[in-house]
Amino acid sequence: MDTPLFALLPPAHAAGPLAPAAGAAETTSIFLALFVLLIAAKVGEEIFRRLGQPGIVGELLGGFVVGPYALGLVSAAAIEPGGAVSVFAELGAVILLFYVGLEVRTDDLLSVGRPALATALIGMFLPVLAGVGIGFVIGASLATAAMFGLALAATSIGITSRALAEMGVLDRRFARIILGAAIVDDILALILIGVVTGVVQGDLSASTVLVALSGIGLVLLGFVVARRVRGLPKRVFTWPLFADTPLVTAFLFMLALAIVSSVAGLAAIIGAFVAGLIVAETEAQHDVERETRTLVTIFVPFFFAYTGARVDVAAFLQPEVIAISLALGLLGILTKAVGGIVGAWTSGRWTSVAVGFGMVPRGEVGIVVAGLGVSLGVLSAEGFNEVLAAVVITTVAAPFLLRFAVPRALREASDEPEPAAA
Repeated sequence: MDTPLFALLPPAHAAGPLAPAAGAAETTSIFLALFVLLIAAKVGEEIFRRLGQPGIVGELLGGFVVGPYALGLVSAAAIEPGGAVSVFAELGAVILLFYVGLEVRTDDLLSVGRPALATALIGMFLPVLAGVGIGFVIGASLATAAMFGLALAATSIGITSRALAEMGVLDRRFARIILGAAIVDDILALILIGVVTGVVQGDLSASTVLVALSGIGLVLLGFVVARRVRGLPKRVFTWPLFADTPLVTAFLFMLALAIVSSVAGLAAIIGAFVAGLIVAETEAQHDVERETRTLVTIFVPFFFAYTGARVDVAAFLQPEVIAISLALGLLGILTKAVGGIVGAWTSGRWTSVAVGFGMVPRGEVGIVVAGLGVSLGVLSAEGFNEVLAAVVITTVAAPFLLRFAVPRALREASDEPEPAAA
């Protein structure tokens, strides 16, 4: 289908008394895009789950099929970054990380602090080194090579946590290690992005240090607050007359911390995750988690469908682009897997493998890096496509790798001897 679905809508400036106002036509276009993306995501999820495959892969594929580079039911203009559809996608990611935080307790995360930190550090160093290495091999500049490395640096906590949630293992030790490592991973990646951007622009300032301190401070403050509010009565959430359910107050709290995180130069999803950690320690946790699950089912598919809709397969048909994309994608998988296996090895062989595979998917941060590289004039259009392809490769591969490793990690954990009674 060559004509986008939106072309069938009457133009905003059409003459006649029945012509819609410009604002009405634009609103209709947005609703239509959201409707098509959600339908595509759900159909894709349905097909893949009936085939016994990860549902998120179906959501990604569904978004691609209706996107501007396939059937064209959703136009390229509709999925521009910063538009209304991208806001829905971001909201889906924020709700997902809030839900993940609700399922994790601070005691559980603190108990895996050492392997999570080791996994984050090793899993950051190796991909950056690999990306820079590929850049040098193809004769790219230092700045371009650095962008390749940065794009491979950060794990997408949203994609991994969705895959773990589908398998019902968010409460397992390897899942806690992955989540802890991914948070550290994201903060370190954002710091490195600030450093590289400052170097490229010739303006490396104290703002990079402030981002680092903000990220560390927000997470630490979240842990402190979570432990201080432990056992907070549910009635505190429903005390306002407008809050018929604890979810209303909790949702406002989630948005507030997402805003704080974003203003501090961090990803909004980090603030949402911290909000979930805090609410998880209160008596309202069960009610909020149950009601948030419905929001996850509705809003999170927008994030994955939106990501899939932005994939332009035609841009990857050049042999050189294909070769570099595959190299970035495969090294991105290998380096993160090795980082997790080495970092979490003391937790058990298959547990460490599950951690490594859980760290594989890149996502929003990799795409942000690619866009930043283009805006700075460091990445060409081909370079952007190569990074985007690597992100897609790691994103699609991760759920299948986890499906392989998680059952073995669960069996390994069940075979461990019970600790001796004191």
